[in-house]
Amino acid sequence: MPEHDHDHSHDHSHEHDHEHEPDGAPVPGGEEFWDGRYSERTRIWSGKPNDLLVRETGELAPGRALDLGCGEGADTVWLARRGWRVTATDISGVALGRAAEHAAEAGVEDLVDWQRHDFSQSFPTGEFDLVSACFLHSYGEFPRERILRRAAAAVAPGGVLLVVGHAGGPSWNPEALADIHFPTPQEVLGQLELPEGGWEVLTSAEHLQPMTDPEGRPATRPDNALKVRRLP
Repeated sequence: MPEHDHDHSHDHSHEHDHEHEPDGAPVPGGEEFWDGRYSERTRIWSGKPNDLLVRETGELAPGRALDLGCGEGADTVWLARRGWRVTATDISGVALGRAAEHAAEAGVEDLVDWQRHDFSQSFPTGEFDLVSACFLHSYGEFPRERILRRAAAAVAPGGVLLVVGHAGGPSWNPEALADIHFPTPQEVLGQLELPEGGWEVLTSAEHLQPMTDPEGRPATRPDNALKVRRLP
C-alpha cells in the first residue's frame, strides 16, 4: 500500500511469518519484509497520530486500549498522553523498538505494553475499552475479516471498536488502486458478524483526508471509519 503523510503505520500484512518467495526474498507482508522495510529509513511514517483516531476517540474517557499494528507508535503515544494504558502490537520488532523510543521521549513508556504479534498466528489477550485497527491493510494474503472479528471480541462491555481504512486512491491518481477492493464501513460492519442487539453503531462514514502529493502540493484521499460500541 502507498504511504500517507499521516502515521499510517498500520498498512501491514501479518501473513506467512518467516516464509519466503521462490527467489528467496521475504514474502511481502511478513515479519522479515516489515523489519526490512523499517530498516530502510530512520522513520517511515509522519510521527503524527491518525486524524480519524483523534477525531473518533478524543472524547472517550481513558481506560485500556489496544492498538493493532502500532508501527512507529504515533497513535499509541497520543493515546498514552491522554491517560490510556495501551497494549501496542505490531509484526515488526524494528517498528516496536522505534515506537518504544518515541514513547520514552514522550514520557509515557510506563503506560505502554509492547507486544509482537503476527495476527494470523497470535492475538493479544484481555479485554479493552478501546480497540483501534487503523489502516490494517495487506500486501499479500491476509485474514483481515477474521482478525477484525477477534478485535471485536476483545472489546469490553461498554467499550469501542474503531476500524479505519482506505476507501480509494489519492486525488492526484484516483485510479492507482482501482484493482483493489476497499470495503465500505457497511461492508466491514457485516464482516464483523456482531450479535444482534449487542452493539450500537456510532460512526459509519467516509472522509476526505488531507495529505500532500509527491510534489508536496495539497491533496486528499478518501478514508472510511466504522466505530461501534459494545453494549454493557
